[in-house]
Amino acid sequence: MSKPVKQIHLAAHFPGVNNTTVWSDPAAGSHIDFSSFVHLAQTAERAKFDFLFLAEGLRLREQNGEIYDLDVVGRPDTFTVLAALAAVTDRLGLAGTINSTFNEPYEVARQFASLDHLSAGRAAWNVVTSWDAFTGENFRRGGFLAQEDRYQRARQFLTAAWELFDSWRGDEIVADKENGVFLRDPNPGRFDHHVSEFDISGRFDVPRSPQGRPVIFQAGDSEAGREFAASAADAIFTRHGTLEAGRAFYADVKGRLSRYGRSHDELKILPGVTFVLGDTDADAQEKAQLIRRQQVSGQTAIRRLEQVWNRDLSAYDPDGRLPEVDPLVGEHTVARGWASVRMHRDPVAVAAEWRALAEAGNLSIRELVIETTGRQTFVGTPDQVAEKLNEFVQTDAADGFILAPHLTPGGLDEFADTVVPLLQERGVFRSEYEGETLRDHLGLAPVRRAAVAS
Repeated sequence: MSKPVKQIHLAAHFPGVNNTTVWSDPAAGSHIDFSSFVHLAQTAERAKFDFLFLAEGLRLREQNGEIYDLDVVGRPDTFTVLAALAAVTDRLGLAGTINSTFNEPYEVARQFASLDHLSAGRAAWNVVTSWDAFTGENFRRGGFLAQEDRYQRARQFLTAAWELFDSWRGDEIVADKENGVFLRDPNPGRFDHHVSEFDISGRFDVPRSPQGRPVIFQAGDSEAGREFAASAADAIFTRHGTLEAGRAFYADVKGRLSRYGRSHDELKILPGVTFVLGDTDADAQEKAQLIRRQQVSGQTAIRRLEQVWNRDLSAYDPDGRLPEVDPLVGEHTVARGWASVRMHRDPVAVAAEWRALAEAGNLSIRELVIETTGRQTFVGTPDQVAEKLNEFVQTDAADGFILAPHLTPGGLDEFADTVVPLLQERGVFRSEYEGETLRDHLGLAPVRRAAVAS
């Protein structure tokens, strides 16, 4: 019996400030003007994407005591942007990253319930934790939480938020004008939640929203992150961009669902990917190389190297050889707030690996950074890219993709105009929206209370 053809889920990631953005390109626009958000969102909706995703940064990152230059444009508030986009879109899901380490369940539940009402059921929450004391300095609780404590707080945070969302059943408001009866139940919104992280009780002041609760996303590749996603998330973001790695991650996370009484289809796996399109394969490869050089300027290459070496390397020539000195090891870091610092847990070993790679390829600092840091996931003609995307989904390396264009705001236009029609011709992507809510777009069942891993 042949395997049924899977439908591809597509989402757009507003590039903002990150390592894929090319702000210096003549076609690049503002990362903070509302018109940029509108352009990308309306392009995604025109292409019938599931949702638009906004990341969050709670503090500008620093390097050598100065604001990292790609962060200078700022990090506008997620809820403000998504609420405004709800007014200029009709079907597109609106997903935002909101931190569980420094926020409180009541305020976050209230904001998401409000967004779900304003958007008629299109809200999604990417639940994340924060790992560094650098960000914690912005908040009264200060400091940071150890990883096991962060995920305990996240699990308890989500359970508390669910109780708040569910404190309204949805049938309390009758608004009977003839008989003067507004509420069927005089006691809606009551909650009483007492756990180690949250000791709260009262009444939730937003009636049940169209989806009941926002769609829950999670981004995390650690053991704790995978387990958290399997227990509670509707979708998980992943960085695994190759077929082999994608299939392994897919099988691992989907294999955990049965522990929580969940089926294979109750969690969507969506890798974040980039793309470069060309008239021919050779044209696309040439454009990809140019974009990588735009993304990694000489200054950026030195800064990325400093994140491993933990030293001021500003005197080094980015077109020259790697430093002969070894990285400094210790708690102090020259790059505050960068996840890459946390990723390189053994910087001396990373430096040795990079030296061997540079020697074998006769690579300069800039060439090495280009080689070892993120690159375009899908490069080719529209037909080649459409075929590859479909292969990932049909062979269980992903359920869909979150596309991060390298240009703001027009970087998604070409994909929407060329690749999407090819996917539609193959019968693996919708030509029209078939439902009203984001849960409908993702093929998720109506919400039900689920157990979160303790």
